Amino acid sequence: MKIYGTLGPACQSEAVLKKMFEYGMTGIRLNLSHTTLHDAAESIERMQCAAAAAGIEPELLIDMQGPELRIGPLKESIQLQEGETVEFSDERDAPVQIPEPSISLIRPGQEILLDDGKILCRANEICKDVVRAVVLRGGILSGRKSIAFPGLTVPMPAMTELDKVNIRCAQDYGVTGVMQPFVRSPQDLKDVRCELEKAGARSIRLFAKIENAAGIEQVNALIPWADEIVIARGDLGNAVPLWELPAVQKRIATACRNSDRDFMVVTQMLASMEHRAVPTRAEVSDIFNAVLDGTSSVMVTGETAAGDYPAEVIRYLVNTVRAAEEYRKMT
Repeated sequence: MKIYGTLGPACQSEAVLKKMFEYGMTGIRLNLSHTTLHDAAESIERMQCAAAAAGIEPELLIDMQGPELRIGPLKESIQLQEGETVEFSDERDAPVQIPEPSISLIRPGQEILLDDGKILCRANEICKDVVRAVVLRGGILSGRKSIAFPGLTVPMPAMTELDKVNIRCAQDYGVTGVMQPFVRSPQDLKDVRCELEKAGARSIRLFAKIENAAGIEQVNALIPWADEIVIARGDLGNAVPLWELPAVQKRIATACRNSDRDFMVVTQMLASMEHRAVPTRAEVSDIFNAVLDGTSSVMVTGETAAGDYPAEVIRYLVNTVRAAEEYRKMT
């Protein structure tokens, strides 16, 4: 079983990373939505030194930008209150800048989800290149957070130019896997495979992240083109009603087992541990059941990247996985 953490400010020190590897972490994810391999070179080197000190040959997964939609940068975070109106535009000086292709597609009544669905708005008025929306569920919004439009397909290329740059130098930094976000069709994965081949990096594994309606519908067609399927429950929980998410997870897991394809379960596995030293009972049950469903790997994200207890997160994750594996042997 592979155990992945996510690299971030909370686990930048070699000492913390070494402890995470000693607890049983086998690899780490680097989110390239906000950085590049070149810019993260020092962090990657510390991670590799920590792994070597713990006697581990680590895997390094890079999570690319792909067709994910994000708002533009903000000078400072803004508080969005329920009932107030917020303006979206593709102009740089807009209160909230959103990607250009989406503006012309939005219609009155369209829901707009921000920051993995934490904030919910509804478009009320479209005037030229400005969308005015009412805030239905408020919160604090900071720059470069995700934005989604349930039920709306926004045409975007599978890879950004920066993604291609990162792929070209991936082997130089010890990358072992590329995570393609928001996979919509086999063509997305073929495009990434093509870039890997051009970079002479055929040995790098390709992870297909299922996190939208198209990915759910196409999962059986995607399986042959991916080395591993990722059940990315964060954005999946925006693509379907939240109460339907467990059934979607089960269906994807079943499809992978039937095709003898590895799959990963990720997102909010130990979310409470970002600020608590002990997880909830529901969280450890979630991890345990994912193992019983046949997952080949599990991953935590913000828990280690930005949480208060990154090493303890890995300890609970590893121990729960091991307990589930022991239980599975006995049944």
